Amino acid sequence: MAKLRFAIIGCGRIAQRHAEHIAANGELVAVCDIDVNKAKDLAAKHKATAYQDIDELLKIEKSLDVVAICSPNGLHATHAIKALQAGIHVLCEKPMAISVHDCGRMIQAAEKANRRLFAIKQNRFNPPVVAVKQLIDEGRLGKVLSVQLSCFWNRNADYYKNSWKGTLVLDGGTLFTQFSHFVDLLYWIVGDVKNVQAYMGNLAHQGIIEFEDTGAVILEFHNGAIGTINYTVNSYEKNMEGSLTIFGEKGTVKIGGQYLNELEYQNIEGYRIENLPQGNKPNNYGNYVGSMSNHDKVYENLVEVLQNNASITTNSFEGLKTVEIIEKIYQAAIRK
Repeated sequence: MAKLRFAIIGCGRIAQRHAEHIAANGELVAVCDIDVNKAKDLAAKHKATAYQDIDELLKIEKSLDVVAICSPNGLHATHAIKALQAGIHVLCEKPMAISVHDCGRMIQAAEKANRRLFAIKQNRFNPPVVAVKQLIDEGRLGKVLSVQLSCFWNRNADYYKNSWKGTLVLDGGTLFTQFSHFVDLLYWIVGDVKNVQAYMGNLAHQGIIEFEDTGAVILEFHNGAIGTINYTVNSYEKNMEGSLTIFGEKGTVKIGGQYLNELEYQNIEGYRIENLPQGNKPNNYGNYVGSMSNHDKVYENLVEVLQNNASITTNSFEGLKTVEIIEKIYQAAIRK
């Protein structure tokens, strides 16, 4: 079977990771960035063609199978829709977009073009997350009563310097850029959110970012569970924790570590999670660390879906639901 042919839109940090996995699963044909030097650097590493304009790329590269969208959050919808309208499947980095309206437009474009729109949710592949999801699906925890999500990371002034990150129009907010994967897991593991209350403020990034650096959220889920999200990017000097604690009728589990990579606590009626495989290392960006790097699993699934009719692990509807929950939180927030 012929190798899938890929293009990447946006040649920043995460695009480097995508390029590696594309090389392992297909062929990187073209890359695009408004900063032509970034595009040329990435293209040179992978013998691809560099473009500065997405319209030109789509006009010239007629045999593409998949476009990976790695541009700033606020441009995901525009870039994805252009690719879908050109008849190309799309793999979109998180968050899918920064409004439910834009997610809807993306899904409509995919349906109209009869093409697949893949959303990236790599934390779903973390070994402890996989194990806990299976527990819940098998009913071993009984009814989920409550959950606590803690996201305590460090993002200092250097992180935001000379970047689209921190701007409302291209970044969207701390929940979108830093913690959308965590919110996705709440949806995936516990279910959809009915009501939200929230307080948030910009306590240590005045003049650096245009939105909150800290938030406290209370959630009521449709299934009756109650949850909290406590999040900040003000953890002193380095990331401290990314954890999810679940209280069920028949057990309590905590997935912890810096990025949901460790099973920190379990007490389950008649059951014990054992022999978890070692997970991938986090995405390391030099001065700071991101989520566990499971893009290999994302790309493996994409190839299986497109070439062998496999089931998609994270569909565009789930991408939309994550954005919807974050939007609900922001709309409900009382800001300091």
